Amino acid sequence: MPTQLARFTDRCVDLYQKAVVGEPAPPVQKGGGGYADWVIVALHCLREYLDHPYRRLLDVLAEMPNVVSKLGLSVDELPDFTTVCTRKQELKMRIWGVLLQVSASLHEFGEVQAIDATGFQRHKASRHYVIRVGYNFDDIKTTALVDCDSTAIIDVHFSMKQPHDTQIGRQVLTRNLDDLSTVVADKGYDWDALRHELRDAGVRPFIKHREFYALDKAHNARHDEDTYHRRSLVEAIFYALKRRFGETLRARTWFGQFRELILKAAVRNIEQAVSHSRP
Repeated sequence: MPTQLARFTDRCVDLYQKAVVGEPAPPVQKGGGGYADWVIVALHCLREYLDHPYRRLLDVLAEMPNVVSKLGLSVDELPDFTTVCTRKQELKMRIWGVLLQVSASLHEFGEVQAIDATGFQRHKASRHYVIRVGYNFDDIKTTALVDCDSTAIIDVHFSMKQPHDTQIGRQVLTRNLDDLSTVVADKGYDWDALRHELRDAGVRPFIKHREFYALDKAHNARHDEDTYHRRSLVEAIFYALKRRFGETLRARTWFGQFRELILKAAVRNIEQAVSHSRP
């Protein structure tokens, strides 16, 4: 019977090979070709899943020929830990976004989706780097769109500048309209233009109004509280992510931190799918 680690590795490899346009590249090409992107992505998924530093991950995998074979490699062909670390920064952000999309596709979505935000702590960077990149806050504002039935993370958005929730919400929701049925969100996403855009796409907006006038209170009173309070599932998923992977990001650059957060969300999606499926 395959272990959960073996099934997790199978899912990682299968998902990203399917996401590659055309025929997936060989796992490693001699003569300077290097390792295929899907191999590097799978190794990073395993690093997050096992919660090991890069060097220790490769040491552990060297004792797991069965798991390594699922990457199309032998133990002797494993890359050096410096290669795995460097290639993570070289892979385009689009690749990590595709990984999150295909990991979410492992789950069957229900009728209600929810959006909310939290903060993940960053490692302290040098004062010079902070000034150069324009950091304003100690946390990365992280917005997640999740399915309330499967608890799959559909999409994420990250920002260093703390933009308003309505702007982030519009960006995240409008690029995922095909996956949405009913969207629940708190008053931070109160924007009539967003509601109209969702309705025009056949999506039911369940967004609380800020209560400036009596009409706003009337709108809120009409909301089904049971449906609205499913929004709390986003907070539960954030808590689960921080408990599973920690609240502080390891990467020190902003683009590295974005990749790390997407990877954590994708690994959680795959891990949940594996744990709920039969061996």
